[in-house]
Amino acid sequence: MKEAARKALREGAFIPAHPLALQEDRTLDEAGQRALTRYYIEAGVGGIAVGVHTTQFEIRDRQFNLYERVLQLAIEECEAAKVQDSFIRIAGVCGPVEQALHEATVAKKLGYDLVLLSMGGLGHLSEKQLLERTEKIASVIPVFGFYLQPAVGGRILSYGFWEKFSEIPGVYAIKIAPFDRYLTLDVVRAVVHSTRSEDIALYTGNDDNIVMDLLTPFRFDVNGTVVEKQIVGGLLGHWSVWTERAVAMFREIKEARGTGVIPVHFLPLSQEVTDANGAFFDARNGFKGSIAGINQVLAAQGILKGRWCLMEHEELSPGQLDEIDRVTRMYPHLKDDAFVQANVERWRQIP
Repeated sequence: MKEAARKALREGAFIPAHPLALQEDRTLDEAGQRALTRYYIEAGVGGIAVGVHTTQFEIRDRQFNLYERVLQLAIEECEAAKVQDSFIRIAGVCGPVEQALHEATVAKKLGYDLVLLSMGGLGHLSEKQLLERTEKIASVIPVFGFYLQPAVGGRILSYGFWEKFSEIPGVYAIKIAPFDRYLTLDVVRAVVHSTRSEDIALYTGNDDNIVMDLLTPFRFDVNGTVVEKQIVGGLLGHWSVWTERAVAMFREIKEARGTGVIPVHFLPLSQEVTDANGAFFDARNGFKGSIAGINQVLAAQGILKGRWCLMEHEELSPGQLDEIDRVTRMYPHLKDDAFVQANVERWRQIP
């Protein structure tokens, strides 16, 4: 990993999980895919995560075979925009060891800095086997760990697992996304007690608690010394929409964090962001419409042509569109419609 990217990772970056742009026939919309990356770069993000859940895991399926192409498009746009070395490029990696190693190799070849290593769908593996899998991937490319919530394919992992995970050389960050305060504390405490605490950056993936995660310092007694650890940034599907405004919010949070005085307006803002997320991600229906919900917001702004997903059954849940319309009306200060409207035609142009 470039030292500038590693430094930015430690200090805390704003990283959206990159969606997938499709035509109505569910083939790749390259203009839309490039437009998304351009949108994020110009919105001021600190990096992007491609090939993750929001990009749709099915891009790996033989019938679509889009994994490498989608990763390549994002790299091409980063190069065209001449992003700085501090811009963090993350590729999603999942599946059994052989598949994960192949994807990690592809990501490294294309120039990604780290891989977000999913443990979803691997319920048959023991914690020891998951750790061994992580070690193998970390020998190829730096790893961004991922605690995925059980509702969307994750599993509850022990405190001891995270203790051992934190000691793996090559692990440089962990996305904490169990949507559970107790399990979140497990990860933070395990990292703080590890010998690599200063090497590992903590990122929120808790879409139900984004603002408070970013504001809260965690303190633990380590051998008689109180050690503080901060969740420094976020890697979030929620940040793939209304991104320009969310970047401004993140910068304000980081600035306030540095002063040690938290403005009271962050308290209602936290609840507003969570309410919007609940609509986008279809929390009422177990997150079934999460990808379609994100795509709907981007399509309404004109960045995507539609909310289509690779699998036809991936659609909005009954009542979800009404919820998206509700939060869109209620929280105009969270939207970046003016920024998008001023630039979207240019973003969608292919040179």
